[in-house]
Amino acid sequence: MNTYIEDYTSFMTDVRHKSANTVESYKRDITQYMAFLTETGVPDASAATKTTILSYMLYLQKKGKASSTISRTLASLRSFYLYMQRSGAVSVNPTSNLEAPHVEKKMPQILTGSEVERLLEQPSVSDNKGIRDKAMLELLYATGIRVSELISLDKADVNISMSFIRCRGGKKERIIPMGATAKEALTLYLKNARPYMIREENEEALFVNMSGQRLSRQGFWKLIKHYRSEAGIQAEITPHTLRHSFAAHLLENGADLRSIQEMMGHADISSTQLYSRVVNSKIKDVYAKAHPRA
Repeated sequence: MNTYIEDYTSFMTDVRHKSANTVESYKRDITQYMAFLTETGVPDASAATKTTILSYMLYLQKKGKASSTISRTLASLRSFYLYMQRSGAVSVNPTSNLEAPHVEKKMPQILTGSEVERLLEQPSVSDNKGIRDKAMLELLYATGIRVSELISLDKADVNISMSFIRCRGGKKERIIPMGATAKEALTLYLKNARPYMIREENEEALFVNMSGQRLSRQGFWKLIKHYRSEAGIQAEITPHTLRHSFAAHLLENGADLRSIQEMMGHADISSTQLYSRVVNSKIKDVYAKAHPRA
């Protein structure tokens, strides 16, 4: 069974050009499914039937897995079996016509404008680390890119003179403008901090840690928790919070959904429309609190 998994993950990486995080997620879901097959006496993935898949979905449900987790697992298995069918390992795809459980999308955590201001004011530009952190937070809020995209940026992806960054995910590439404040913070980092933080002159990574290597997601997570605490913000903040806030604040100030969708790299407009619910909910709250006859 391991051969199936390795061949599939190689295909997703080398042919489909999926990100490392996506491939790892698929691999984890399929590995857990394979363990279920072994436990239930199914010899290998090619011997599974539609009943096998439904049994696994029920098994996950009984284990208390969320509907979102089960839906993601089914999506992983669909992709896996489609690959096996095309490669001739199975003649019938057992995931065909199976419906995933309905998943109610959660409302994203959004910071207020003043909370964003407090957070962005925290890094001190008196040292290299503070200059770097200021540039990262300003760029994240200015462009709405994912944290994984932020730490994957190379120096060559930044065009200071034209005020934009180039963001790549797999085969897709998008050009995103940045405002004057982010441009100023990034310029300061590139001139006054990064040259003294990198170890090698040919280092490609835009943002590096104190050892001169590309900053990790975990490293960014630690610093954003630190600045949340320093800013006295009560709301929970995740690495995605500034991305969500970017979208909601653009929408509040009149940006159209299609433009926001393009900047954020959403494949489906429904993902972007979620922010309309956030903004409408906020408007209703303001009305209820402020209108004398609400």
